[in-house]
Amino acid sequence: MLVPFATAAAAPVAIESGAVEGIRDRSLLEYKGIPYAAPPVGALRWRETQPVAPWTGIRNAKAFAPACMQSGVSMPGETPPAISEDCLYLNIWTPARAKNLPVIVWIYGGGFFNGSASMPLYRGDRLARRGAIVVTFGYRVGPFGFLAYPALTRESPHRSSGNYGLLDQIAALKWVRRNIAAFGGDPARVTVAGQSAGAASVSILMASPLAKGLFRRAIAQSGGMFEPMQLAPGYRLANAERDGESYAKSVGAKSLADLRALPAAALLKGKAGAIAHPVMDPYVLPRSPYDVFAKGEQNDVPILIGSNADEARSLIPDLDTVTARTFEADIAKRWGVLPPQLLAAYPHATDLDATRARLDFERDLRFGWDMWAWARLEATHGKNAVYYYHFTHNPPFPNDSVYAGWGPSHYAELWYSFDHLNQEPWAWTRGDRRLADTMARYWVDFSRSGNPNGKGLPDWPRFTGGSQEVLYLDDPIHFGPVADLKTLNVFDAVYAAVRGAPSRAPRH
Repeated sequence: MLVPFATAAAAPVAIESGAVEGIRDRSLLEYKGIPYAAPPVGALRWRETQPVAPWTGIRNAKAFAPACMQSGVSMPGETPPAISEDCLYLNIWTPARAKNLPVIVWIYGGGFFNGSASMPLYRGDRLARRGAIVVTFGYRVGPFGFLAYPALTRESPHRSSGNYGLLDQIAALKWVRRNIAAFGGDPARVTVAGQSAGAASVSILMASPLAKGLFRRAIAQSGGMFEPMQLAPGYRLANAERDGESYAKSVGAKSLADLRALPAAALLKGKAGAIAHPVMDPYVLPRSPYDVFAKGEQNDVPILIGSNADEARSLIPDLDTVTARTFEADIAKRWGVLPPQLLAAYPHATDLDATRARLDFERDLRFGWDMWAWARLEATHGKNAVYYYHFTHNPPFPNDSVYAGWGPSHYAELWYSFDHLNQEPWAWTRGDRRLADTMARYWVDFSRSGNPNGKGLPDWPRFTGGSQEVLYLDDPIHFGPVADLKTLNVFDAVYAAVRGAPSRAPRH
């Protein structure tokens, strides 16, 4: 059960666009639904994020704004949020009488197709009570956030289209830099953080020239964008534009004017699911993150990154239909024909083997390799510290819940990194609470100094190209080598061949 929030008003805060009044919850202040940009509606649909119009008087900032237009939910068991095209708002949790505190700006996941800044699990109250200001914000997703289209490219002064959701993220970070001091935050100590698509966004922001100087540290939980772009041709602008044309036809639009005239709900129909990924464009993302990092030209900051031991368990809806007989055909249907060495790396002679192989393959493909590659790239070509984790803890998910059998799957670490065990009436143990307290302290300490280590915490060693030491988040916490290295090395060799370069993966 959620603990009820107090309703006492907090003192108004003056920001660049006006004044806002939030809520006081004992020693914590909460501000919700603060606009950080103009509503992206009408003529501003599919345009670069614009400044918010100022207001007079005191604006009520006591309730969350609607989530951006989307279908479905970003996490099983989540209540579908209220949605609107007018959705560029942010929320702030800050200790009362805060002064020059570090700031964590959280980017939600959801596959770039859904997600919400108001999801209860992302509430920043528990981290704020440990001495950090937490900001969450809405950004455009799906076709509203990532439509590339020839007419949009032509009208753009940058000759690009797509990536409107990423431009929202950059605008939110700029807003934080200009305004967070009014809430007691230090604009020179901003940590950008996210999970899943939010973590992939962090990797993009580290590679984008537009985000330079907007943050001093980065946290990424289970997500990155480092695969060879040769394997994702739809991410290139010209191909994304063709997909955009196909999408426009699917919703009955013959022109950009038709698209802008359609009701927002109509744009979620047709082939909307295909328009939910970033685009390689000349403005926001001129080069792939891998290429930027490999040349040491990223927005270089300390990073805290990692993934979970059984990521794919919560993401494969047809797991009970996996068989040895159809394994290779099912993989090819979903991911394309794989090189023989990749298939051989995941033995699937029996149905039981095939189920485990499917889980391990998608764990490595979608999360494990990206995080390992990211850690190595920064450790080799960057100048800042890398802290690498592997979450292996089994939360006490009830057998009668939607999370039954998940284990350390995708999303599972969020209850712990936000220390929100209080939100679910489950059989949390002392070990669970100990791990949640430790992770939340690591995250806040990292936001404070770029180093997660603090008094009373297990020492977290830096990951280097030589040691590759990993912190295993469990109870108890322990240390070890990179997990699943045998299969990750196979991915590494395949990707290196695609890039036309020899693999440099260490062979342990």
